[in-house]
Amino acid sequence: MADIQQLFQLGQQMQGRLQQLQSELAGRLVEASAGGGLVKVSVDGRGMLRSLTIDPEAFAGRDAELLSDLVIGAVAEAQRQAADLVQAEMKKVQPLSFPQIL
Repeated sequence: MADIQQLFQLGQQMQGRLQQLQSELAGRLVEASAGGGLVKVSVDGRGMLRSLTIDPEAFAGRDAELLSDLVIGAVAEAQRQAADLVQAEMKKVQPLSFPQIL
């Protein structure tokens, strides 16, 4: 019965570590830009958009479709970087060693 209790405790420890990591990532920002810096975005470690800045120069002589593409490109890049950040942080979480049950 002690082995099941140990597994339960290890599971709770891992869940606690993952929750802590999610909280930490929510507070970290990743920035990306498109169009030579005309469009800049920030996303948090969960990939949620936190800020969007469009340089007024982005409107000069450009159509709305191009501006839309720049925004989408910057957001997609920032979200990709946030996903990479999550993967890197997850690799740092030490794997738990489970006791032998037999």
